[in-house]
Amino acid sequence: MSDVDLDHHGDADLGPGLVDLAVNVRAGTPPPWLRAVLHEALDDAAAYPDARPARAAVAAAHGRPVEEVLLTAGAAEAFTLVARAVRPRRAVVVHPSFTEPEAALRAAGHPVERLLLEPPGHLLRAVPEDADLVVLGNPTNPTSVLHPADDVAALARPGRVLLVDEAFADTVPGEPESLAGRRDLPGLLVVRSLTKTWGLAGLRVGYALGPADLVAALAAQQPHWPVSTPALAALVACTSPAARAEAEAAARELTAHREALLAALPPGVTVVGTPRSSFVLLRVPDGARVRAALRDRGWAVRRGDTFPGLSPDHLRVAVRDPATSVAFAADLAAILDPGTPAFRDLPRIPEEIR
Repeated sequence: MSDVDLDHHGDADLGPGLVDLAVNVRAGTPPPWLRAVLHEALDDAAAYPDARPARAAVAAAHGRPVEEVLLTAGAAEAFTLVARAVRPRRAVVVHPSFTEPEAALRAAGHPVERLLLEPPGHLLRAVPEDADLVVLGNPTNPTSVLHPADDVAALARPGRVLLVDEAFADTVPGEPESLAGRRDLPGLLVVRSLTKTWGLAGLRVGYALGPADLVAALAAQQPHWPVSTPALAALVACTSPAARAEAEAAARELTAHREALLAALPPGVTVVGTPRSSFVLLRVPDGARVRAALRDRGWAVRRGDTFPGLSPDHLRVAVRDPATSVAFAADLAAILDPGTPAFRDLPRIPEEIR
């Protein structure tokens, strides 16, 4: 049994009237052009979904044959499919990381070993040589650490499935450490998502890239028509050159916004690792009290103690626009040091950031 709640996710930390820093979905999305695509797709909803155009679009975007592309109802479905299709003798999940892969493996009856990176910001250390299923994220949720591609690639070997969760890869300008285009690594399965950049968590749309035989084994575990017509339309639209250029611009903007958040953080806050994605992992003293006090002041942040290897003193905070980050940091400072002016005592910042 697990000693933490693997089924806890950021949406559980939300509440009415709270500013959402708990969920790592880019604010203000989906954009108008994508909403138009989704509305148009509803006109085709009477027919059964045709996945061929979307599969071809994803394959073209990553330079792979269509046989190496699996479309899924959200990236999370890929973890369930792996748990059903793969029968590992020794499954190792690198933590702290997104908990859904371990939860899926345990639900399927597989024993899971945790490889805890100590401290959480450190890069990969040796994975057991006889592990035949290895799971890690890159960038890693919740640490925002981006592992070098060469370090991750070195974990691939014959007889092993190496599952790399790249749900946040497009939040990093240029995707420098992505393995999505690598076809030479045995057993490599890369899982991607449209949720984060395009604001499509409710649509459930993602995909996996890997060897054709592994993709076929995973597909055999899916029901007919697992991905809806609107989700397929989103896959085609969001993998177009124009959309990928827009995502790249959003990633560059995100970099500046993340630096603004880090610069605004008050003394007493430790940033874990070197964040590279759309969120940062913080450590604060008396974290449970701080999280409750933030909630009282109108902020929802992601609790850290439901991630293996983390404690109640860890908080994951989504990157938002600089004005929101300044307001958040001011309230955090006032909570950590009651003598510090709270946000409401600072010069006025437009009310809409709240």
